[in-house]
Amino acid sequence: MTTPRGFRDRADDSLLTLLGDIPELIRNLVIAEVDAAKAWLARTAKDGGWGALWVFLALFVLFWSVPVLGTIIIAVLALWMPVWAAALIVFVAMLLLAALFAFIGYRRFRKISERQNPVQSIALDVKEVRDEL
Repeated sequence: MTTPRGFRDRADDSLLTLLGDIPELIRNLVIAEVDAAKAWLARTAKDGGWGALWVFLALFVLFWSVPVLGTIIIAVLALWMPVWAAALIVFVAMLLLAALFAFIGYRRFRKISERQNPVQSIALDVKEVRDEL
């Protein structure tokens, strides 16, 4: 007899039948945990890669912001005219881009810590089994 959700009612099964099903249940649990670990690792690697890319972009933009700062100083000292204002605008825009890229990268890295680690899942399963005994 099956329940509305499709699970078999095991209330009438004998003790030997239930004990005989333990190896298959354990095998299924181990396979499910390994699959969950693979999925977690794939998502974590993807988010880590994207996070590293955004941080690299932020550092790239910041690296090229240094010559702009030099241009600002040269323009201010040499001309005392509005040329420095244009260079300052470019510098601020590049800093804002660097901050945006760094923020996006930070959010990607933060996703890694928000996920439940498969090891934590196994520990939770073991705790639940111990509580039942």
